[in-house]
Amino acid sequence: MRRRIVVACLWVMLLPAIGVWAIEAKGSKEKVTGKAPVKVGALFSVTGPAAWLGEPEKNTAMMLVEEINAKGGVNGHPIELIVEDTEGDNTKAVLAAKKLISSERVDVVIGPSRSGTTMAVVPIFQAAQVPLVSCAALAAIVEPVEERKWIFKTPQMDSDCVTRIYEHMQGKGIKKVALITGTTGFGKGGRDQLKKLGAKMGMEIVADKTYGPGDTNMTAQLTTIKASGAQALVNWSIVPAQSIVPKDMKKIGLAIPLYQSHGFGNLKYVQLAGPAAEGIIFPAGPLLAADTLPDNHPQKKLLLEYRDAYEKKYGDPASTFGGHAYDATMLVIKAIELGGPSREGIRDGLEKVKGYVGTAGIFNLSPTNHVGLDKTAFEILTVKNGKFVLLQE
Repeated sequence: MRRRIVVACLWVMLLPAIGVWAIEAKGSKEKVTGKAPVKVGALFSVTGPAAWLGEPEKNTAMMLVEEINAKGGVNGHPIELIVEDTEGDNTKAVLAAKKLISSERVDVVIGPSRSGTTMAVVPIFQAAQVPLVSCAALAAIVEPVEERKWIFKTPQMDSDCVTRIYEHMQGKGIKKVALITGTTGFGKGGRDQLKKLGAKMGMEIVADKTYGPGDTNMTAQLTTIKASGAQALVNWSIVPAQSIVPKDMKKIGLAIPLYQSHGFGNLKYVQLAGPAAEGIIFPAGPLLAADTLPDNHPQKKLLLEYRDAYEKKYGDPASTFGGHAYDATMLVIKAIELGGPSREGIRDGLEKVKGYVGTAGIFNLSPTNHVGLDKTAFEILTVKNGKFVLLQE
């Protein structure tokens, strides 16, 4: 079922989550030039277990497209945004991707929200030669680049996140590390990087446990970890169960530092964990702690503008995940400006983006780099009094 929203110069009410949303601009003589719209598809986990990722992504993309169309589009082309809800499911993501490419004939797609669903659709976009800008973190989404000509992504690399975690541990003299990871695509990818880079950075993995997306009790895994002699624990996940880990650590008296991945970057995870979230350490983009950035920080102005606009419009805290959709949408806009509105033009334009200040960092893409970020895009954050703040040591 589809419902369309007509956007001129005024904000419109958002539609309820029913599976497909479309936004287009028409009817305003001042804003529409008669040029054909650029059709931008989106694959987001709006409902289902990863809705905490997909809902802010959908909201952010719709908000930006409304703003862009109200200003006359991109080089006179209005943007038509068509959002498909993958529900975080690989099969549904594949079907939605094929629909966007064949039936909707979109020029570019942003998303999916999850690493697993992104990997499921990568071959489809490669074969169809349609550019995809993913909102998921797994390094394999864009590597090797020679096999991912049409694939890009906006979150920082999971390998860079692991590097930042281990560098922080090295500074604390931590050498024995336990892992507990989700079994989703994101969790598996993070576990691979934690093991691979741990060996290179002098870390001994003394325990390696996993949990499924629906698991609600981690005491068995954590009891084993407690007996392993680990000096710190890394929890790598995007599902709500990651909030259970700190609570169950408290329950069994496992008093070692807890590091999380950048998948922890939604305040709702903190709220779900309650007091047990205090002191969690994790790398993330600076959006979550924008107020504490120095005034000369190159991203601070953008981060505050996006955060304030999002929270005013939706009444919910801005999150890292909404930021990924912000960056994906704006990179597509920059690519249209640089390469034109066609599929190939957008793909080529993405590789030409240089110095774009986004929420995740400052993007410098190229034919050999389809992310454009490095480990410096991460700040080390912690939870203090139920809020995200820069870690001060």
